Amino acid sequence: MSEQNEIRSAPLTPRPGSVAPTSPLVSTPPVSCPPSQFHSPSLSRSPLLHGEHAAEAPRNKTPKTPRTPRLSLTPRFITPLGSPMRKALRMTKLDPQDAWLPITESRNGNQYYAAFHTLCSGIGVQALVLPVAFTILGWTWGIIGLTLAFVWQLYTLWLLVQLHESTETGMRYCRYLQLSCVTFGDKLGKLLAMFPIMYLSGGTCVALIIIGGSTSKQFYQIVCGPTCSQPLTSVEWYLVFTCAAVLLSQLPNLNSIAGVSLIGAITAVAYCTMIWVVSVAEGRLPGVSYNPVRGKTQIEHIFDVLNALGIIAFAFRGHNLILEIQATMPSDEKHPSRVPMWKGVKVSYTIIAACLFPLAIGGYWAYGQKIPADGGMLTALYVFHSQDVSQSVLGLTSLFVIVNAVSSFQIYGMPMFDDMESKYTIRKKEPCPWWLRAVFRAMFGYGCFFVAVAIPFLGSLAGLIGGIALPVTLAYPCFMWLKIKKPKMYSGMWWLNWVLGVLGMGLSGILIAAGVYVVIDTGIEASFFKPH
Repeated sequence: MSEQNEIRSAPLTPRPGSVAPTSPLVSTPPVSCPPSQFHSPSLSRSPLLHGEHAAEAPRNKTPKTPRTPRLSLTPRFITPLGSPMRKALRMTKLDPQDAWLPITESRNGNQYYAAFHTLCSGIGVQALVLPVAFTILGWTWGIIGLTLAFVWQLYTLWLLVQLHESTETGMRYCRYLQLSCVTFGDKLGKLLAMFPIMYLSGGTCVALIIIGGSTSKQFYQIVCGPTCSQPLTSVEWYLVFTCAAVLLSQLPNLNSIAGVSLIGAITAVAYCTMIWVVSVAEGRLPGVSYNPVRGKTQIEHIFDVLNALGIIAFAFRGHNLILEIQATMPSDEKHPSRVPMWKGVKVSYTIIAACLFPLAIGGYWAYGQKIPADGGMLTALYVFHSQDVSQSVLGLTSLFVIVNAVSSFQIYGMPMFDDMESKYTIRKKEPCPWWLRAVFRAMFGYGCFFVAVAIPFLGSLAGLIGGIALPVTLAYPCFMWLKIKKPKMYSGMWWLNWVLGVLGMGLSGILIAAGVYVVIDTGIEASFFKPH
């Protein structure tokens, strides 16, 4: 049955579904959703793998009453004007899988939930190493680089929010990889976006276990003091943190962890503010220098600068979660989800800017070139002010870092939970049972624990990883806009997106090369299975 016929065959009044058709010539229309609902391609595809085989909706075996034909809502002579509205109101077939997966299981999100999730995923311990980039770039270029990166990623964030749903096709792209595959094609979309997205989800959870476990050990030592007897090892603290994260991960869907994200956002803002305020209040360290660190050769200096830019790029993560967060909201043609989503994003990124810029500028002012490369501001607080600052302030800062890491683990792990459950729902054509969902999430959590123990030096690769993940944040959204929205050739939007997209891809390649060079040249302490 054609799209136009579906629209014209909508019933004027509800009819009981148990009445048999009165004429064999009248065909039964397909089960369709209300015209106000946007269709999500995630209903019939694996969220991460974007499989070719769709999950079929269960058919209603009860015969339907034939619908009474009626005339079109708009006269034929104004059909060209009515066509866009018809596309927006097009009916689409229901698929129950969307209600079975944790990202789209609940659609009652709002702008406050969006702000909580965006703030929790957009700020974290990766911001604490921003002053390290300033030691290479210096005052002027450090501030310029941080400002340009912030504005750039905020623009691409706006692009993703606008691309989440299309009134022309009636589609909602509820996962980043789905939008990538729609834009670039199945094979190329997976090739370009699969690894960065997998790292930004799974790799971030591994880094959170490392940071949360090591900070838990530090917190225990601060609270217990020198009277501690037989403290736990680093591996055991990693395990304690992982158990807490796995236990909290049993919350069913993305909307159910809104309160967790709120707590994570509050603690992130709290420890970022406490660290830079304490550092500035204690004053500059003796012998602080602000001269940019220069390599022995010109090539080495260039690669150091690029590695510093990679650290700045790594501080702005979370774009791989924006479509997923927006997918938790209801949406129709009168109240599209992009409106409350963008309100939440504006509030959250205003707060993020109020944390990142004072942290980078104040930290560099207080420590200069003495800022520790491993751990950044948090390590500097322990190393330089453990005797000057009260133990309660140090303990509270450590506690906030731990709580934020546990909370961030939930939102970054949700896409992986969603992908694992989608494989089951596609195969079994039924929702994932609660016990299997618990097993999936425990497997993921303890798998991240194993990687954290095996590769505890993952944080030393911040510059390299920032270059790998950079296209997801700065480049791909520009190409997606060009492909889907098709702005007029040589217009302002056309030039802006082409320039930013090409520049982002080129910068990513250069940053990866620079990160590899720095790792090879300076070396890293590859302490496999030996966490500190």
